[in-house]
Amino acid sequence: MTNRMATITIDGRRHQVDPSKNLLEAALSLGYDLPYFCWHPALGSVGACRQCAVKQFRDEQDKRGRLVMACMTPVTEGAIASISDPEARELRASVIEWLMVNHPHDCPVCDEGGECHLQDMTVMTGHAARRYRFRKRTYRNQDLGPLINHEMNRCIQCYRCVRYYADYAGGHDLQAFGAHDHVYFGRHRDGVLESEFAGNLVEICPTGVFTDRTLKSHYTRKWDLQTAPSVCVHCAVGCNTTPGERYGELRRIRNRYHADINRYFLCDRGRYGYGFVTHERRLRHALLPQGPQQKARAIDRSEAESSLREILDQAQGLIGIGSPRATLEGNFALRSLVGAPNFYRGVAERDATLTDGIVGALGAGPARIASLRDVEACDAALVLGEDVTNTAPLLALALRQSAQRRPREEAQRAGIPSWHDAALRDAVQDQTGPLYIACPHSTKLDDAARRVWRGTPEEIARLGHAVANAIDREAPAVSGRTKEDEELAEEIAQALVHAERPLVVSGYGCSSTEVVRAAAAVASALGRRAERAASERGAWIHLTVPECNSVGLALLGGAPLEHAFAAVAEHRADTVVIIENDLYRRAPAAEVDRFLDAARRVVVVDSIAHETAARAHLVLPAAPFAEADGTLVNDEGRAQRAYRVYPSEGDVRESWRWLTSARDDGRPHWGSHDDVIRALAEEHESFRSLGNTPFPTGFRIAGAKFPRALHRQSGRTAVHAHLNVHEQKPPDDRDSPLSFSMEGYDGQPPAALAAEFWSPGWNSIQALNRFQEEVGGQLLQGDPGVRLIKPATGEGLPPSTPPEPVPENPGEWRVVPLHHVFGSEELSALSPGVAALSPAPYVALGAADAQGLGIAEGGEVEVTLGDRALRLPARFRTDLVPGVIGLPLGLRGLEVLDADRATLRRSAT
Repeated sequence: MTNRMATITIDGRRHQVDPSKNLLEAALSLGYDLPYFCWHPALGSVGACRQCAVKQFRDEQDKRGRLVMACMTPVTEGAIASISDPEARELRASVIEWLMVNHPHDCPVCDEGGECHLQDMTVMTGHAARRYRFRKRTYRNQDLGPLINHEMNRCIQCYRCVRYYADYAGGHDLQAFGAHDHVYFGRHRDGVLESEFAGNLVEICPTGVFTDRTLKSHYTRKWDLQTAPSVCVHCAVGCNTTPGERYGELRRIRNRYHADINRYFLCDRGRYGYGFVTHERRLRHALLPQGPQQKARAIDRSEAESSLREILDQAQGLIGIGSPRATLEGNFALRSLVGAPNFYRGVAERDATLTDGIVGALGAGPARIASLRDVEACDAALVLGEDVTNTAPLLALALRQSAQRRPREEAQRAGIPSWHDAALRDAVQDQTGPLYIACPHSTKLDDAARRVWRGTPEEIARLGHAVANAIDREAPAVSGRTKEDEELAEEIAQALVHAERPLVVSGYGCSSTEVVRAAAAVASALGRRAERAASERGAWIHLTVPECNSVGLALLGGAPLEHAFAAVAEHRADTVVIIENDLYRRAPAAEVDRFLDAARRVVVVDSIAHETAARAHLVLPAAPFAEADGTLVNDEGRAQRAYRVYPSEGDVRESWRWLTSARDDGRPHWGSHDDVIRALAEEHESFRSLGNTPFPTGFRIAGAKFPRALHRQSGRTAVHAHLNVHEQKPPDDRDSPLSFSMEGYDGQPPAALAAEFWSPGWNSIQALNRFQEEVGGQLLQGDPGVRLIKPATGEGLPPSTPPEPVPENPGEWRVVPLHHVFGSEELSALSPGVAALSPAPYVALGAADAQGLGIAEGGEVEVTLGDRALRLPARFRTDLVPGVIGLPLGLRGLEVLDADRATLRRSAT
């Protein structure tokens, strides 16, 4: 918001508002009910629907006024407008009437019913009777894949879908076909929507044209869903989500607004990856194996706790293996149980070293850690070695907006307001800002970049160091570079130096610490240059990490997995407790086999059955994210609390509760989630700020908790009618200020605790406007989360030596990991919709390399990685440099890439 405010009058009331906004934004921020369709806070204004008509007056003497569209009218000092003017109301009513002419009026069977923006706006305008009696226009719907359902007959032609999909998200396969009132929004033919962000159409569309296809298989009316604030577990970005449950089953995921992270959008992995919670591999009972050839026996909680205590009492040395997909509470409880020296992080040394380097670079300064909102505001960016669309999808969406920052600012200097999207796009056309991408292969973000560059991870690191040297000559020089590469480094350096907010992006994508060091070197060089010039520009940095709690686990500490293997092999321990971790995804199978064979007792606590659990002597069922309270730390070091959506059935419970039940060390028992966090904050310096949560378990307003269910919810009593016809008492939640019912505080709760964004007259997701300080701004009472990493001041990390060129070794290929938004992540890959879009394992190589080996497209290739031999079909990629092959990390058989180099030969079969 600007410092100088403008005074405007709406319906006789004076307000101070931000003059950079349009009249619609200002009215909504002030709490007025003003209908709209085509406008969206993230997309800006195009004036397509005419639904936001208001009467504007020249001055107080003007009694006639003129009708204007609020979304296309700038806020000016002294402006006078009326929303309730009869002529404006009549126009809005006529607009909704003609928009509804061809609508099927099928609300009772529409998936959007009950949370439909079209319904809300129809009621808001007073349109209650249909006068049109002629034949309606009808369309054939398309099959858009397993995630999104298409019902084109409900379209009101607001153009939001194509504006979001093509203009905002950069998609190419969804377009508007036709003209006038015969416009069709879809693909040129049936087929899966290609964008990783296509699922946002479900919330962008104000009607039921695009709906959640995965919800249809277990459909529930939206007002009957029980919801809670949560955090996505499928990558480290930390997007906020709203999961919905009915009958003890997770039914869907929706976006939950966070001003600094995901704002209005999710990626499709985060939206549709929830199926693992109800997967057939879900663990719902404790299991006690009977013997090598016998099936494990299900046991109750009492026997499970007794068995766990017995195993721990008999241990001749106890170690614990944590997990980057487990919460802080689970990892800390395990660390407390086994003792800090006996706690291991559950990731291989290579991954631990890389994550530690990333966390160290974030904390070293002087670069500031960029949230996704900061990324959008940056006007020059360098991406080193990261395919962000597949490793951190929402980061790619933010970078795409960042690439438009500089051209849009130039257009704004010509007098076009920032909210006027149509005019800005006409002015900008195909211009792109200084976004530079250096990656071993092509990425989906390349079309937004000014320059792209291909090379091995070592070559990418050398480019990064060359850029650092070009920015600050005190940085180490890079020898042996071509003139072309030197010119590129100089171009990138100049773009970053002359930017107001330069950004460096890198991370774990290349599995290379050298690349991360190079990114840190660029950020440090920018910081040193800014300090010498007494400039406040500095630099911003964003580094990705592999999993939802990788940073939290790194801050907690612990040795890597290989040290745990050594502890058992050297007989320093004989009993192992593993939480939420399949070790076969962390280390080569032979090493894991030797480790599990050597351990006398293995206890696994997890929500999903896997190969490690199959080798355990006791398996305890952990609650997944939807059934557990917990804290995750995202890739910017922000700790966020996720609340359980519904209570677990049977003996399932959080990992930390299982481990606490076995603790017998004389310390006070942890009875609630707050107890665990308080103990963590007291014991560990990195988590000290977590002890001051604004919404502890006992937080109430007027003595009441906050309902997880909307007041319209119906039929919850019938859930257990087959057991008891009497109404059941809702379960008590001792871990949060939320209730498992629609009972509780009946006013507007703090935004961070609101189970759903709902307000009178606003049943759709657009009700979010009522929970923000201003439209598109922070949530009321602030967005959730606490930053745990505070970048130091000074010159940052000590200068690192650029890597030397790697000599070619005939017969060997450099291996780079390929990441897939669908398939590479462990949990989401169990969801049917995501699994349908996941590729089969393959090896990617350049056509020239394949020709030299006599390999045909799709032909089988023998790939030797260290001691492992794989047989994979070949997939040709023209974007790979010679001597480089790509292996899709995380797919079946490729969970572990423990070698940088491989040999290839055509399979004999």
